[in-house]
Amino acid sequence: MSRQEVLVLSETAAATVRATLPVIGSTIGEITPIFYRRMFAAHPELERDLFNRGNQAQGDQQRALAGAIVAYATLLVSQERADVDSLLARIAHKHASLGIAPDQYPIVHRHLFEAIGEVLGDAATPEVVAAWDEVYWDMAHALIRIEKGLYAGFGVSPQEVWQDLVVVERRQESPDTVSFRVGRRDGGELAQARPGQYVSVQVTLPDGAQQIRQYSLTRAPRRTTWGFTVKAVPETEGDGVAVPAGEVSNFLHDNLFEGDSIRCSLPFGDLVLEDGRDPLLLVSAGIGCTPVIGMLHHLVRTESDRAVTVLHADRSPARHPHRQELAELVDRLEGGRLHHWYEDLGARPATETVRRGLIDLDAADIDPDAQVYLCGPLPFMAVVRERLAERGVPESHVHYEVFGPDTWVPHALPQPATA
Repeated sequence: MSRQEVLVLSETAAATVRATLPVIGSTIGEITPIFYRRMFAAHPELERDLFNRGNQAQGDQQRALAGAIVAYATLLVSQERADVDSLLARIAHKHASLGIAPDQYPIVHRHLFEAIGEVLGDAATPEVVAAWDEVYWDMAHALIRIEKGLYAGFGVSPQEVWQDLVVVERRQESPDTVSFRVGRRDGGELAQARPGQYVSVQVTLPDGAQQIRQYSLTRAPRRTTWGFTVKAVPETEGDGVAVPAGEVSNFLHDNLFEGDSIRCSLPFGDLVLEDGRDPLLLVSAGIGCTPVIGMLHHLVRTESDRAVTVLHADRSPARHPHRQELAELVDRLEGGRLHHWYEDLGARPATETVRRGLIDLDAADIDPDAQVYLCGPLPFMAVVRERLAERGVPESHVHYEVFGPDTWVPHALPQPATA
């Protein structure tokens, strides 16, 4: 059997992976930084023009890769096919939005396995290396197949996912958020996006680096323009660790205006609002409202009569992006209900639907049969998921979006019993 045909682990490899999961799981956090250091030394253009330098500096990308590898291996040997497919879909959509090509996977393989050998030393026996080699290529070829299908859906090659658009409108949504509408210079149609998807945006920074970030589409149903919103990210410090300012977001805030060119990918993303009759629960915090806005535009445009409950948490009404638009969209839905929580209400009085403090699911009527779409900071989503489980909402009904590397993967998927 050729490497391209490997779809499942051999029995020998599966047994070795099960036996070594505790070791790999405990050392993967050491392996991934060495992997990235080796790969960027050999291919500096990848760090400059493809990977998020901010996430690299904070270690988020390393943790996300570590979590994905361990989670995938765990699911593979436990044959949890549905969870494997979900994990792969999230990664493949992100890769497609970057134009990742099949010939980049051998580069990752080489430097990853060199890092594994460096960390494990004598424990990296030929048997262990061969087993984890199967894990890697099983995952890689599964991703390549999915990505090939995503590219084919638009009739493009990986190199053709990018297009040069123009800013049609720029609008200040809150003190630190700006929304943009972009379209083709000739006014022609854009590719159709599904509600909840995102586009990648590539900018050339002053040092020449071409950095890329993803932004959820808020106005995809308009075939000649897309809308997305960008939040400025200042440099902060948490737990004694400096968090760098948002390179791309701040660049867009300071430099992108009507008539300017902008380079965007085709729309991708696996957090998609599916059609159906189930009630909907849309839960967001801060800039996490943007995919919700896109979903609500779709529901209004299609004149949906589904029961839709929207719960949003923010710092204050003044800092809430799309506050009025959110209220107007929910009001246009026959079965729409909206609840807000603000840490600071200022002088405004609390009401039944606008409350002071952190989000409290006990204050909302939640149907356990609802399909839940969740987007916001990781701690926020972790609390909401826990409360949803307590309210009887099945885990399979909860769909989520993470802005940046999905460091939540290890928490969202089953863990090895021996780890």
